[in-house]
Amino acid sequence: MTDQANSAGSGPGFTIRVLLADDEEMVRHGVRMILRHTEGIEVVSEAANGAEAIRLATEERPDVVLLDVRMPVLDGLAAIEPLAALEHRPQVVMLTTFGDEENVIRALRAGATGFLLKDEGPEELIRAVRAAAVGDAVLSPGVTGTVVRRMLRGGGPGPLDSRVEGLTDREREVLVMLGEGLSNLEIGARLGIGVGTVKTHVGSILGKTGCGSRVQAALLAHQAGLMG
Repeated sequence: MTDQANSAGSGPGFTIRVLLADDEEMVRHGVRMILRHTEGIEVVSEAANGAEAIRLATEERPDVVLLDVRMPVLDGLAAIEPLAALEHRPQVVMLTTFGDEENVIRALRAGATGFLLKDEGPEELIRAVRAAAVGDAVLSPGVTGTVVRRMLRGGGPGPLDSRVEGLTDREREVLVMLGEGLSNLEIGARLGIGVGTVKTHVGSILGKTGCGSRVQAALLAHQAGLMG
């Protein structure tokens, strides 16, 4: 996530830089029209395939990439990991017409921040961009829980994962709340700490565990048997 994105919502004047990748011009036009009239959000570039999205993300250093699942040359699912590996790593939100389980699971496991259907309304699109920019999962808490349970289907929690052994007690508390699908604001309210402190804890958790997103961290919390 960019330094800008880390400060998102912390004061006036912040602009979330968005890269839009979709092979359908009409879709790009519709999303662009919604976001261009939204305060604090700017579409800095557009791509028609995954390979172009990776190149433009390297050049433009966006905070958020809205990435279509199915595109020519290189599809969105294949582009997630290269985008996540960029030094100036953007948050990736997948866009699709179909919310089929297989694509959702593949995208989240590859490091996508969230998953958004193209038929969602303008308010949901704007909310998703703003949530992704500050590192929140784009999926609602209820959907996050459902996705995590499906990702775990067929096997219960295993022994304590070695990736959580280096976490502090407070970081483990936050990890459990990520497993519950809570937002930074909700975690802060429950623990009586500021959102900025929550962001610091989440960043530390992701760094120590090697998780690429808070949804992956939520999955880890379940896999490690931390959810009680």
